[in-house]
Amino acid sequence: MTAKIKWRQSPSTARPRLSLHHEVAGRIGSLIAMGRIKPGTVLPNETALGSEFGVSRTALREAIKVLSAKGLVEVRRKTGTRVRPIDEWNMFDPEVLGWLYPDSEIPPDLTDLMAVREVVEPAAAGMAATHATGEDLARIRRAYVEMEGATGDLPESVESDLRFHLAVLEATHNIFMKPFGALIQTALRCSFRITNSNSDLYGKSLVRHRAVLEAIEARDAGGSENAMRDVLVNTTRDIATQTKALAERQGVAVAHDSD
Repeated sequence: MTAKIKWRQSPSTARPRLSLHHEVAGRIGSLIAMGRIKPGTVLPNETALGSEFGVSRTALREAIKVLSAKGLVEVRRKTGTRVRPIDEWNMFDPEVLGWLYPDSEIPPDLTDLMAVREVVEPAAAGMAATHATGEDLARIRRAYVEMEGATGDLPESVESDLRFHLAVLEATHNIFMKPFGALIQTALRCSFRITNSNSDLYGKSLVRHRAVLEAIEARDAGGSENAMRDVLVNTTRDIATQTKALAERQGVAVAHDSD
């Protein structure tokens, strides 16, 4: 099947331009990620797409190369450019994650992202306890202090919380751990918007994060792993609690509106 899509983007949703072909790649990538273009769909040919976007065939080809490199599409000489299944996409690519999970939305598969965190981050904390330099430890502690200072400030609490976890990841000094940064960052931003908005939950989270910090500073690898696991298990539980409460509030609001 060939895609019949409204390709034009309204000014309110347009993103800042980086380059022409990246802009086109982003617009097509977003449509694919949102499910507007289904896996197996054959995109219109270069002439048709170029006309839709008002760009040259050269720019369009570069955009398709970007999408192909990220695993979203495959290009075949006789059958054209086809959208690939989601399990073939590069989920560690920051742009792909950005298309899948816009900042304004909570992804339905946040539990999958949290499951990955529960596998990766405790191990990272243990590695950080072993390999962190003095500069790494200072960065982790600084992020924690910023978390404390951000109590009551949702945007800053999210950013400082994010800096803490990414600082732990960096402190592993493992080149194969770094690609998880984009994935973890996406999960963090989504989950923090849910959990950090509750001051009571945030206060309890600070205590758990401090336990991670102190275990890493003590060079206690096992303690660091356990402390980080405790952070994540409770975060997953808090997300479920907050999501349920939000759904109940929305249900009440809908019921009142219908009265």
